[in-house]
Amino acid sequence: MRLFPNLACLVCATAFAGAARAEPLLTAHVPASVAAHQVALVGAPESTQLLHLAVALPMRDPAGLAALLRQIYDPRSPLYRHYLSVSQFADRFGPTVADYEAAVRFFADAGLQITGVSANRYIVDVVGSVADAERVFHVKMGLYRHPTQRRLFMAPDREPTLDFAVPVLHVSGLDDFTLPTPRVTHATVAGARAGTGSGPNGNFLGRDIRAAYYGSGPLTGAGQSLGLMELAHYDMADISMYFANYGPPLTTAVIGISTDGSPVSCTGKCNDGEQALDIEYAISMAPGLSQVRVYVGKTAESVLNRMASDNTSKQLSTSWGWHEDFATDDPLFKEMAAQGQTFLTASGDYSTLKASGPWPEEDANLTAVGGTDLKTAAAGGPWSAETGWADSAGGPSLDKTISIEGYQLPFINSANAGSTTLRNVPDIAGDANTDNLICAANRCDGGWGGTSFAAPIWAGFIALANQQAAANGKPVVGFLNPALYGLAGGTSYQSILHDETSGKSGKYHAVAGYDLVTGLGSPGGQALIDALTQ
Repeated sequence: MRLFPNLACLVCATAFAGAARAEPLLTAHVPASVAAHQVALVGAPESTQLLHLAVALPMRDPAGLAALLRQIYDPRSPLYRHYLSVSQFADRFGPTVADYEAAVRFFADAGLQITGVSANRYIVDVVGSVADAERVFHVKMGLYRHPTQRRLFMAPDREPTLDFAVPVLHVSGLDDFTLPTPRVTHATVAGARAGTGSGPNGNFLGRDIRAAYYGSGPLTGAGQSLGLMELAHYDMADISMYFANYGPPLTTAVIGISTDGSPVSCTGKCNDGEQALDIEYAISMAPGLSQVRVYVGKTAESVLNRMASDNTSKQLSTSWGWHEDFATDDPLFKEMAAQGQTFLTASGDYSTLKASGPWPEEDANLTAVGGTDLKTAAAGGPWSAETGWADSAGGPSLDKTISIEGYQLPFINSANAGSTTLRNVPDIAGDANTDNLICAANRCDGGWGGTSFAAPIWAGFIALANQQAAANGKPVVGFLNPALYGLAGGTSYQSILHDETSGKSGKYHAVAGYDLVTGLGSPGGQALIDALTQ
């Protein structure tokens, strides 16, 4: 693609100069409580406060993309696992070059700082002050009293418009009604739920999880790049401390990538528990990874877009929840699937999707990972038993527009109480009880848990599978759900996945087969890798 040659000449004709009137955006931006006048306006943010905004342009031919994905993930199709490159995806489904370059010019000429452009031409990352946002988007930013939390939130007073003729889908970052939330939890007393791990007080270390879910085989993730989505910075000293103290030796390059100009690193006792554990446990599962790319940004959309448009890592994970923006996020999950990227997300830690925050695990184009309580035969020993974790979030989608996929429907029955019309969460599961040890905030301690662990553990496991696929001349495994549900519907189910049949979370029970606590189950070692890469 062209690399925006006109950016060097921003005095060139601009897209907004000829716009006859302010055009509305294609999606809503005002929080419902503000639109309905249900919250009190108490002031205004400082006009100089900087906002990191991710401006998305609409994708093209969504029906064609959906049809292509069905073929890519159908073993009977001649296009099975024939993935697209970023340029191929952009040419077929992304915004046009002309529209994207016009958008970049428009926001630059409007006085906003361009902090990121992308190869898929989907999002333009910009930074500007509150005053800039009010001027460019024709809104007034206010501070409102949050209806359920003891804080103020910022939001525009009306739907934004632009003096720009090219359609704009959405602008992420104009409000902070819903704050990004990591899916990690800590026991009241560190080690109180200590298990059968080799760490202090029986806490699990990452190497224990690898031994339980994979064993002592030769696969290490060699040659693979793994991507992590983070919405806050991390301290590399914590990562180094973890592997120096508990092993294995750290040979994987950890590369921090700012997607919108946000800082990627911090020092001292910074709050990096989520970020640190994601890195530590992903590498522990696949200690031979060539690199872990830690993507950091202010908005989820900025980070997701960079992960997709880089297409460097074929296994991706997030353990953050954020405000649902289906219209903007779902096309990115579909792009990842079309490019053969496996995207895993934690399902949440408070038993229900509503309590945990329902996004993004409800989306049908990613793999949601619930929680288990893992037991090993001995410290550092093999898998012994596993039950559903008491806080694993699951259930039918709260977004009633997200329908159940055909591959999941045969698994729904009266025993698991799933929905036959809506997508059900989770798809799979992994260790999440509060008996894990991490190094974060300049210290190492146990008692940590949450589905935050399960997602990067699975990402590391998929890196092992993709290493084997590469060695055998096979394509990467890509979007997991069609393959996993297909395999679980066959005779090999019990040999490739650990099916948790006991345990309860909220009103749902772990039962034989699929359930709303642990999905299809946890990784079954080399047998699952062989099945995924055949």
